[in-house]
Amino acid sequence: MRKPIIAVDMDDTICHLVKRAIFHNNNDFPTHPLRYEDMHDWNTDHLRHPACTQEVFFARKGLYEELEFFDEHVVDEMRKIHEGYDLIIVTAAWPTAVIEKWNWLQKHMPFIPNENFLPIKRKNLLDFDLLIDDGAHNLIPAIERGKQVLCIPHPWNLKARKQYNIPLLTSWKGAKDRIDQIFRRR
Repeated sequence: MRKPIIAVDMDDTICHLVKRAIFHNNNDFPTHPLRYEDMHDWNTDHLRHPACTQEVFFARKGLYEELEFFDEHVVDEMRKIHEGYDLIIVTAAWPTAVIEKWNWLQKHMPFIPNENFLPIKRKNLLDFDLLIDDGAHNLIPAIERGKQVLCIPHPWNLKARKQYNIPLLTSWKGAKDRIDQIFRRR
């Protein structure tokens, strides 16, 4: 019997990307400060300085290697999930950021092998049993395909969370036990 496949996003799921990108934005473009609470949508072009393109905001050299953990429980829980399930990391990435993301993952979670690291934006193309993500654009297609999901809550997914009643994972503490419960109910 195969182990269920647990697909886990990186950015703003196991580590904080947007908060760090905002930090750099506010240093580089003080006339257009951003606040995490104002990030109600993926498209923040109208909030950012015109010179702060998507690439500047999300592809700054070194950005992905300086990200902080989502919380203090994420590494231990990811290890437990890896041991109990077929854990894959599925992460959208600018081509220039792929190596930085891999370096971050290997520094903090070296137990995840390279064949379980999938840089991919179109996660709906993958076959998995459960997706843990913060992006409604990934969670909703998974729900529509009958997949299990857990949403990491952020301002940009609030509308979708309410509309689709998406189950939340507000802390990584106990995440493995939560996943075990999901698969016991099936």
